[in-house]
Amino acid sequence: MSTIELKERLIDKINHTEDENVLAEVNRLLSLDTETEEIYHFTETEKIKINEAQLQIKNGDFITHNEI
Repeated sequence: MSTIELKERLIDKINHTEDENVLAEVNRLLSLDTETEEIYHFTETEKIKINEAQLQIKNGDFITHNEI
């Protein structure tokens, strides 16, 4: 099936459905493809806290979920 054929089938199915949940889900899925991802930049405080946490893990200073 070509891309054009697939698009036509999807458009036809969308046009014939009255199920609002299905339409909302299709919309959500299609939005994933067009959304731009924003890159998060850590603050200096966050970087320090991450480094502290990594050091704690390296030193074995943590409790696992099973231990809790």
